[in-house]
Amino acid sequence: MKWLVAFGAFWYDFIVGDSIVLAIGGVATLVLGYLAVRTMGEAAPQVIMPAVVLVTLLASLPLWARR
Repeated sequence: MKWLVAFGAFWYDFIVGDSIVLAIGGVATLVLGYLAVRTMGEAAPQVIMPAVVLVTLLASLPLWARR
């Protein structure tokens, strides 16, 4: 059972790292990109995905500035 807890702790630290905001933003970028391709075609993610990444980075700046 210890190895399972250690495995989960590793993946949490690997994915989340220092900022939960960036982890959630990364998942949101992938989900919105997938949905954009499925509904609007292949050209839509070229606009949507950079915008989501920019919003995620802007949302994480206040957390970084507090450190």
